[in-house]
Amino acid sequence: MQAQLRSEALPPVLSPKPHYAILDGLRGVAALLVVAFHLCEAHATSHLDQVINHGYLAVDFFFLLSGFVIGYAYDDRWGRLTLGGFVRARLVRLQPMVVLGMVVGALCFYFQASPLWPGIAGVPVWKVLLVMLIGCTLLPVPLSLDIRGWEEMHPLDGPGWSLFFEYIANLLYALGVRKLPNAALAVLVGVAGAALIHLAVTSATGDVIGGWSLTGPQLRIGFTRMLYPFFAGLLLSRMAALGHVKNAFGWCSLLLVLVLAWPRVGGAAHLWANGLYDSLSIIFIFPLVVWLGASGHIASAWAARLSKFFGDISYPLYITHYPLIYIYTGWVSAHKVSGQQGWPIAVLTFGVAVALAYVSLKFYDEPVRRWLKKKLA
Repeated sequence: MQAQLRSEALPPVLSPKPHYAILDGLRGVAALLVVAFHLCEAHATSHLDQVINHGYLAVDFFFLLSGFVIGYAYDDRWGRLTLGGFVRARLVRLQPMVVLGMVVGALCFYFQASPLWPGIAGVPVWKVLLVMLIGCTLLPVPLSLDIRGWEEMHPLDGPGWSLFFEYIANLLYALGVRKLPNAALAVLVGVAGAALIHLAVTSATGDVIGGWSLTGPQLRIGFTRMLYPFFAGLLLSRMAALGHVKNAFGWCSLLLVLVLAWPRVGGAAHLWANGLYDSLSIIFIFPLVVWLGASGHIASAWAARLSKFFGDISYPLYITHYPLIYIYTGWVSAHKVSGQQGWPIAVLTFGVAVALAYVSLKFYDEPVRRWLKKKLA
């Protein structure tokens, strides 16, 4: 197993642990697929004809990966780590890019005006700024402040919903779940898995898509999508005996691409079949991918560099790309652009999203996190 040292936002008495470089790279692969999924979504007429059909499952993969990494990084440190120290560590790691994502969303907002969102041009600047400030805290925006019309809890930067549930998962872990013995944690994971299957196979759309709105049904989806993968990842970090897998980054990347890009299962006549695909992918395949990645090593220097680059840009890419997707989707809507007509602009948008993520990482996220670590230490 090849591990790469990476500094963590921890109190001075806690030293960094060896880092799973392959898992970082897989997070980047999933983030790149999310961008491609959202670009293709602009041309889809329904969930049935969406290209990269299961790209939305990347969020569930992120939750599972996060639970695994949190368990590995913190489970054995609570004798020296306080709740406040844990919360500070997570805020330093996640919050700077949340703020930047909301700022980018506000700067791009008026460029998204289109027939799809006819009300954007009439939204006053003060309201956009208020939504941005609330979004910077990651608190959900009430429906009365929905400035787009999609009832998103973060209408300037849609993916903020998953970070909201990420924080909830972290707090649940720190406040009590971390104290559960493995048997009790396994029961929790089993119940959460059953709830996930039920949600997926009974969904009106035949999938697990949702979680981004401050409504009862959407909150149920969000909590269900978070609970199983996050705590299954935690259980995996405690109980899995790691192996020795050659070329794990390549094999895991291929498996992840296949799961996320697989065509719709079952069609309109059998929506439950796609829900079953979603839930079983989350329950069985994603833990396998994480186990293989944690068990593996990177055999070549170029693969190591690629994995590191993917890992470095993964979070900035995920949290800053969606304002660009809004612009692209609005353009497609306004000009009735087909996928064949729009692919050059889609490729350009993809490249701009990756470039923005890299610039954000190097000139904002890393410097701000270094500064915060010094201040909070």
